[in-house]
Amino acid sequence: MAINSLYHKAHYQGSAYTLSQLPPDRGMEVAFAGRSNVGKSSAINAITNIKGLARTSKTPGRTQMINFFQLDARRCLVDLPGYGYAKVPEAVKRQWRQTLSNYLEWRQSLCGIVLVMDIRRLFQPFDLQMLEWCRARGLPVCILLTKSDKLKRGAAKQALEKVTAHLQEAFPSARAQLFSAHNRMGVEAIQAQLDRWFELDESPP
Repeated sequence: MAINSLYHKAHYQGSAYTLSQLPPDRGMEVAFAGRSNVGKSSAINAITNIKGLARTSKTPGRTQMINFFQLDARRCLVDLPGYGYAKVPEAVKRQWRQTLSNYLEWRQSLCGIVLVMDIRRLFQPFDLQMLEWCRARGLPVCILLTKSDKLKRGAAKQALEKVTAHLQEAFPSARAQLFSAHNRMGVEAIQAQLDRWFELDESPP
């Protein structure tokens, strides 16, 4: 299967605010997680090459539900709630955190996490919490260093090296790559990673 063909077939399946509203736990899912305003929705739109598939907004925290995008009968991309900047009551933030934790712990169809991180704001507390959750569950993680076009090439390379060194020491099962939805830097690389998680590629992870 061509790398791009599956992702361009993505379509909105539905949303869940609570775990009871999730679709049946079968097949394979890769979830995208990240703080609000790091470019998570833009990354999904770039990977699928479908403008507006995942909503983008200048208002951080707009994505408050777990959103599902079906690729085929067995595979799905999942957009997890952005966390950090949303202007909502603390009780709502706690509910999001608990729902997210339970989803990561119990969802059997979950086969990988794409952790979206602004290259200019590395390893915020939420990012470290996500990595700890994934390590406890044994989930593979790929970190997208988004907005890499905002830095000069040398600075972006240094940021990637810094992240890679930290992962090798603290989270050796995770990997990182540069990414930009603006100029499509790294799109093919993350598509190839998704192919491996979705068992579309015979090469080793």
